[in-house]
Amino acid sequence: MPNPITRRDILRRTGAAALALARPAVSRAASAPTAPVAVTRCRTYSPAELVPALQETFDRIGGLGRMVKGKTVAIKLNFNGGPTVRLGHHTLGDSHWPHPNLVCAAMQLMTNAGARRIRLLECAGRDPNEPFEEHFLAANWNPADFARCGPRVEFENTNFMGRPKKFVRFPVPGGGLLYPAYDLNHSYADCDVFVTIAKYKDHPTTGVTLVMKNLFGMTPTLVYGERAREHEKQGSVPGSRMEMMHYGQGEPAYGAPGELDPASPRDDGYRLPRIIADLCAARPVHLSIVDGIKTMAGAQTPDPWCTLVNPGVLMAGTNVVTTAAVAVAAMNYDPRATRGAVPFAECDNKLLLAEQIGVGTCDLSRIEVIGPSVRQVMFDFRDLREKRRAELKRLFPKRHKYGAFRNEA
Repeated sequence: MPNPITRRDILRRTGAAALALARPAVSRAASAPTAPVAVTRCRTYSPAELVPALQETFDRIGGLGRMVKGKTVAIKLNFNGGPTVRLGHHTLGDSHWPHPNLVCAAMQLMTNAGARRIRLLECAGRDPNEPFEEHFLAANWNPADFARCGPRVEFENTNFMGRPKKFVRFPVPGGGLLYPAYDLNHSYADCDVFVTIAKYKDHPTTGVTLVMKNLFGMTPTLVYGERAREHEKQGSVPGSRMEMMHYGQGEPAYGAPGELDPASPRDDGYRLPRIIADLCAARPVHLSIVDGIKTMAGAQTPDPWCTLVNPGVLMAGTNVVTTAAVAVAAMNYDPRATRGAVPFAECDNKLLLAEQIGVGTCDLSRIEVIGPSVRQVMFDFRDLREKRRAELKRLFPKRHKYGAFRNEA
């Protein structure tokens, strides 16, 4: 069990968080770090086109060698929705998971640049006694394809403690927006380089899901799942994080600290953006990779009203917020939009929150784009969102509170 945070620690961090969101918020946003974002055209996942395009993308931000040579690289995958959830008959890599060819290409280029070890990480809803590779097999992905991409490739289901038999505590600098710290699997700490890879996608609760939202998937359901403390006593595994993380019902298990203000809104449009911003600060990202070659518009997880699209673009950056900001803009959304404006119709803007606590800027005027401009690679997710909204309104006049019918305004 991690060393507990004392009441004094919580009070100190609560005060820091309050200060960060009060007077210094504007100044911290103005001084939030920036970093270039590389943009490259790529229309297919054919290795003949993909590998040179990805190499060019990495070269545009200084190359991989300076980042990964001789180091352990942890790659947070984005396997939302489970391995058997599909958009019609399309493969997961074409619709909502980062494509396996892209993951393998990134791993191979890291190996070529001297990476010593690569770990593939995700919180997968599987039996704790099953190897993480089973999740790949269930998606019709061959784990051997990934294992061949480096001299030492490891797979870890970060829903559980792993070999150390304990979680690692990640305090949020400045005290946190929702929790003062998050307890995560050891692999998020036992690495020299942390990478997030995700597709362009809309999201029903946080507006868009990209390289920042991917970090929400680090939180283990063992700690943050529904009725987690009951499951801890019974030695069982909780299910969805929705009850606790979305709606603030229940307390984290295994000694993880509770939220800073139990009286704060129980609205997921308030909570999730803050959790995501917290996680981006607590577990800094060294490399963000955006898969915009093929994806789907309309939601995070496939439903009958999603649309398969082919924006044909790759992006990468060394700051997770700047990379997300350029990607959001390339989806024809405003990365600085406030709550009530598309795509953040029913939620706070996680990019602005991360900017306010000093993770990175989402001000496009401060971000250098290397390669084609945002306008040149823009794909109109906003238009598809409006068509989806109109169709759902016609079919379901009384919108459901959550899921496919949420956040369509």
